[in-house]
Amino acid sequence: MPGHGEPGALPWARPRREVLLLALVALVALSPLYPVNDGQDVSRVCLAQALVHGRVSADNCLVAPLAVDRSSYGGHFYSDKAPGMSVAEAPVTAAVRLGNPSHWPNWSLRLWAVRILVSGIGFLLAAFLVGRVTEGLAPGYGGISLVSFALGTLAAPFAAANFDHVPAGALDLAAFLLAWARRPELAGLVAGAALLTEYESGAVVVVVGVYVALRGVGVLARYALGVVPGVLLLGAYDWAAFGAPWHLSYRYLANEYTARQSAGFFGIHVPHAHSAWLVVGGSRGLVVVCPIVIAAVYGLVLLGRRYRAEAILCGAVALVFFLVDSGYFAPYGGLSPGPRFFVPALPFLALGLGPAYAAHFRAVLVLAALSIVSTTALTATWTSDVHYRQTIWGELVRLPGSLGDSPLAGAAVRNVVHGLGVPNGAAALGAAVVALGALAVGAAGARRGAAG
Repeated sequence: MPGHGEPGALPWARPRREVLLLALVALVALSPLYPVNDGQDVSRVCLAQALVHGRVSADNCLVAPLAVDRSSYGGHFYSDKAPGMSVAEAPVTAAVRLGNPSHWPNWSLRLWAVRILVSGIGFLLAAFLVGRVTEGLAPGYGGISLVSFALGTLAAPFAAANFDHVPAGALDLAAFLLAWARRPELAGLVAGAALLTEYESGAVVVVVGVYVALRGVGVLARYALGVVPGVLLLGAYDWAAFGAPWHLSYRYLANEYTARQSAGFFGIHVPHAHSAWLVVGGSRGLVVVCPIVIAAVYGLVLLGRRYRAEAILCGAVALVFFLVDSGYFAPYGGLSPGPRFFVPALPFLALGLGPAYAAHFRAVLVLAALSIVSTTALTATWTSDVHYRQTIWGELVRLPGSLGDSPLAGAAVRNVVHGLGVPNGAAALGAAVVALGALAVGAAGARRGAAG
């Protein structure tokens, strides 16, 4: 990709200690061994296993009560998800011989392998891209921006989970960066893959298309041509499963949310104030859970002084996902560490971290440290559906005095090192130490890089 010194080119540079920082964030975010999710895990893996056998229906797999996220059409059961992640998971599920969900243990290392080889790789890709671009934008600050995004936002709790938000966000960002680098065909191809992974990525396809159109109709046509394969694949799947290329799986939901999902646009209504508050400042809102987003937004304003169109695009993507989340009937999306539907927009916001660090290093570092503490605690506990008294911060303040009696200690999820005899609470504490250590390594690199 072009160097950041060329006028109008994509800012792109390698942060100091990049490999070490990626290894540290992977160690923290990819080590949780979450219990089986009867929605996300079962729905995606059942489709993956069906695809291996040349089918799109999964009647013997998507059976209640094992599966809660499913669609029904023509007397058969189907996954209610976009098919992209299941396509990626198909060879992995076959390789690890995952088997039918009825035979899975609640904490399955084979299922963990499926998660990290799809969602986990998406997480590392997003962190890598954020680090490279922020280093190009603000030399010396790419490494710490990488860590702040990867371990200080809601990307971290979903990194080792079977949700589509992190992989879709990584593909969305990659599509935008390819468009920024003036590679419209590749940008369209990746944007189409994002659409195949998460339906909401259709909004990013459009926003990036508007950005590409600024360079002319011909460039837009090349971008649109790149999008076509993803659209055709999605249409072919929908035709095979639901009778027409324009029939999405959400149209045929067969679970407890069918009525609410059918209202509005697949459950999305005009945003209202209470939901908007939950997304931003509620008990698990963005500012409460990961206050680093404040610095990221400020950094996008700074970014706009040099790259106006690109900063506007990042802000537009964030606004679209905020409006979608604020209009959905369940802003947190059920069992979740926070407003999970906003997660695909986080890599776009994170591009503002480099400029923000360059302008106010100490203040942003404090926000990053606070964010890493809270998101690491959430990563270790959210799947236990624990009730956080006075938000996650109320539990963290009580933790030193209550120790073993704290809900946080009791709710700590199993870690992949559990088989070595490491207690869940100790593993969570170790992850927090490594996470803050990664931030310290990034901060040390930032000081040297900025001085140089």
